[in-house]
This record gives sequence, structure tokens and C-alpha cells, in this order.
Amino acid sequence: VQLQASGGGLVQAGGSLTLSCAASGRTFSNYGMGWFRQAPGKEREFVATINWSGDSTYYADSVKGRFTISRDNAKNTMYLQMNSLKPEDTAVYYCTAPKRGNWGFLTPSEYDYWGQGTQVTVSS
Repeated sequence: VQLQASGGGLVQAGGSLTLSCAASGRTFSNYGMGWFRQAPGKEREFVATINWSGDSTYYADSVKGRFTISRDNAKNTMYLQMNSLKPEDTAVYYCTAPKRGNWGFLTPSEYDYWGQGTQVTVSS
């Protein structure tokens, strides 16, 4: 399984970015997926997760109401729409997927496949 994250960049506080994660190597629509982020000197933290069909999602409290996770199974791609960005959102963002077919995992150890990460920098 290969995951390729893209869409990061530099944005001012209050701005928006959309991250994409292109997946290959297995039937994309059979598995849940997630986004994590890691800021310098901090542990990797959960951001959002989505089930196989896209009709169930779960968010970290820190991003709830500002970020939206979605997926397009026809394009084998997952997205993270980020609005009202804050300087504390600055991090490398990783897309991830588990080997197991269920979803809703909240810790990095529960995921098996990781993209290379994309840098998001929010200036104040």
C-alpha cells in the first residue's frame, strides 16, 4: 500500500488549505483512513478519521468545526479541508491507513501504512 500526501504550504492565520492523499496498492474503498500531524518536538497526534464509505467521521477536539475529512473512492483519494487555520496547526501532516478493515483508530500504533507527510505552516 502506498500513500502520497500533498497540498501543504504556507498560509496566514485564518486561511484555508486542502490536503490530498492518493492511495494505491489495495481496494481503497474497503478501509478506513486517517490524518495525523506532528509539530517539531512533539509527538504525532490524531487529527481525523473516516470510515470506508465516507459517511462516518471523527475529529480531534482541537480541529472540530474547522477541519473536514472526506474521501472520493472513485479517485482513491482522501482529503482534509482545513479552514480558520491557526499558528498552532503548523505541523507535518500524514495520511495513514490500517491493515484492518474497521475504522476509528486514534493512535499511531493502530495504523500500518503512512504517507511521506506534507508540511503545513500557518503564520500569525
